[in-house]
Amino acid sequence: MVSLYPLSNSNSSARSNSSSPRTVEEIFKDYSARRVGLLRALTHDVDEFYGFCDPEKENLCLYGHPNETWEVTLPAEEVPPELPEPALGINFARDGMNRKDWLSLVAVHSDSWLLSVAFYLGARLNRNERKRLFSLINDLPTVFEVVTERKPMKDKPSVDSGSKSRGSTKRSIDGQVKNNPKLADETYEEEDDEHSEALCGSCGGNYSADEFWIGCDVCEKWFHGKCVKITPAKAENIKQYKCPSCMKRGRQ
Repeated sequence: MVSLYPLSNSNSSARSNSSSPRTVEEIFKDYSARRVGLLRALTHDVDEFYGFCDPEKENLCLYGHPNETWEVTLPAEEVPPELPEPALGINFARDGMNRKDWLSLVAVHSDSWLLSVAFYLGARLNRNERKRLFSLINDLPTVFEVVTERKPMKDKPSVDSGSKSRGSTKRSIDGQVKNNPKLADETYEEEDDEHSEALCGSCGGNYSADEFWIGCDVCEKWFHGKCVKITPAKAENIKQYKCPSCMKRGRQ
């Protein structure tokens, strides 16, 4: 269900939770549901959403709700609001921008709002719980990625030569992603650029997030762990990794 502008008083409580999520799982469920609502507005219901964002109206916000619906309406009147508020006045820029660019801008602000709500709700979590929450969130494509049809790049080497497996992603048997603490910021690429992904310096195979990879700190090439006989456990004890070729050159 999508609420028409203006929002009636009887529906005004829809933007907040009657009982705030408290656990990592509850907060992630709230995040996921709000994300579904926002994605619906910016993709499946995009024409309807576009029509609601009339620049002649007052400052409008796009809300995603815990019941997976979306709503374009005025910001909350409570000061301070019960939850962080989304970007204000998204309708004003609608006619001054290319439609695709405007939707991308709204998508970026939507991602920012989703994170702010999740971390507001998670403020009382401990360090490990917050880390787990962000890991769950980070495994999902952002609203911006979906709307612009981009995808996260596979993790690549960073320029930090002190990291033994820079940007590598290890997957356990259960498939959960375990990121190296020294990962570089995630970057993005168009789907057309898949050919630029890293190749194994030993077998020439394509990068796969389902396999353990390790980067050489000397030549900066990447290798399947199995190709150079390095396991994730062994990599944890290597401060600076040199591939077989670089080790051989070092002995000459």
